[in-house]
Amino acid sequence: MVLEDSECSVFELDITEDDVETAFGLVHCTMMGVPKGNRPTILTFHDIGLNHKSCFESLFNHKDMHEIMQHFAVCHVDAPGQQEGASTLSTEYTYPSMDQLSETLPMVLQHFSLKSVIGMAVGAGANILTRFALKHPDMVEGLVLINLSAHAEGFLERAAQKITSWTHAIPDTVISHLFGKEEIQNNHELISTFRHLITNNINQSNLQQFVKSYKSRRNLEIERPVQGGNLNARMLQCPALLIVGDNSPVVDAVVDSNSRMNPTTTTFLKMADCGGLPQVDQPGKLIEAFKYFIQGMGYMPSASMTRLARSRTASNSSMERNRNRSGTNTDEQRGRSHTDVSMESTPGAEHGSSGPTHSVELSC
Repeated sequence: MVLEDSECSVFELDITEDDVETAFGLVHCTMMGVPKGNRPTILTFHDIGLNHKSCFESLFNHKDMHEIMQHFAVCHVDAPGQQEGASTLSTEYTYPSMDQLSETLPMVLQHFSLKSVIGMAVGAGANILTRFALKHPDMVEGLVLINLSAHAEGFLERAAQKITSWTHAIPDTVISHLFGKEEIQNNHELISTFRHLITNNINQSNLQQFVKSYKSRRNLEIERPVQGGNLNARMLQCPALLIVGDNSPVVDAVVDSNSRMNPTTTTFLKMADCGGLPQVDQPGKLIEAFKYFIQGMGYMPSASMTRLARSRTASNSSMERNRNRSGTNTDEQRGRSHTDVSMESTPGAEHGSSGPTHSVELSC
């Protein structure tokens, strides 16, 4: 695969596809590029109704992502039976739970000889990668979690889902999961495109099993650390960037997930004028935020920034301090430095976190 960056220079990516054998079935993986020394690899995981192509292809083909891909290899993971052209899973096969799907990832890392990753995932994939990071913190340097829901579905949600399943085909169920009502009503071209992808590019029997697995998920049971509180609180050990579009159907779920995260290592980004799939709707803005996140971890200190407008002096100084720290970090310090500002589309918006926060306005 050949990509051109914004400077019009051309670089080539080696692409390999493998079906990785795990304890919970075959997992289809696509490796783009070659892992760079001691640097982590970017590992992606898609949402229900999607695979790595329909979920991430537009993002990773975006010209602003090419600079990142010159520094990091990328490993795309498809959940069992969700890749294009997948055969129908055997009737004897029991589809993995969210926890079991997270346990396929150490085997993926072992297969490709990867020491650590920076995870990027959407919806169900975000839930899976969070479980992976909680159980294997030594393998995860950072997480970019889009549309994360830390809760299991409630009784009323399950009842509504059961009734919906009687009257709606699986593509309709997935569409209502991925997109908000405003998008569904007004953006007919986008919805038509994804309905076609969901219907024609994913094995419908396999998809139904993946959807059922996600709907049956357990709570993540992440607990925000409180002084004098539970010393055994379960929390992520790596920096995390939580992202949601302001028109997403899961805004409340992501706000709740953010309220359970460690505020000293978590950044919350609510993207203005953005729907259910920020990586599709506003890829340039998401990539810019991703670059800042990577810089906060001590990588790519000289990355070019063009899209994010920092709205307040407090935000400016805080981000600059992080950028300065990242530029002087040693390899041993990487992963400990993080962006400690909360990025919101609207200054003063509620995001469910305690303690001082700063706002960053997003603009193209």
